[in-house]
Amino acid sequence: MDIKTASAVHRLRLISFPEALSFPALLIFGSLLSRLTDIDFLMKPLGILHGILFVIYGIFLLDVWNRAKWPVKRVAFFFLLAVLPFGGLYGEKLLKQEEQDAVIASRARREGTVNAA
Repeated sequence: MDIKTASAVHRLRLISFPEALSFPALLIFGSLLSRLTDIDFLMKPLGILHGILFVIYGIFLLDVWNRAKWPVKRVAFFFLLAVLPFGGLYGEKLLKQEEQDAVIASRARREGTVNAA
């Protein structure tokens, strides 16, 4: 994995955490708040914030797909994780492991301990 691919995975990992929390934390909290109180003005900004985070996640996912040459099943899996409440937290964990593996492989190639395949 080259540096541009690793940075694309890193960006996806960074956005997956706030996107994962935006659906349950913001939208469900805002929905409950609007039903239990007269505070309705929060739903629109919270929905917009969640939508922006979701679109950014989708763009970053497409960038990783393009750079890392992931199979369609893997991209669909990460997209599904973004749709599920708190699913992005699991995706963030997987991406962190992949990012660490890429750094280890890069260092090994640089030191010449592993043959480039």
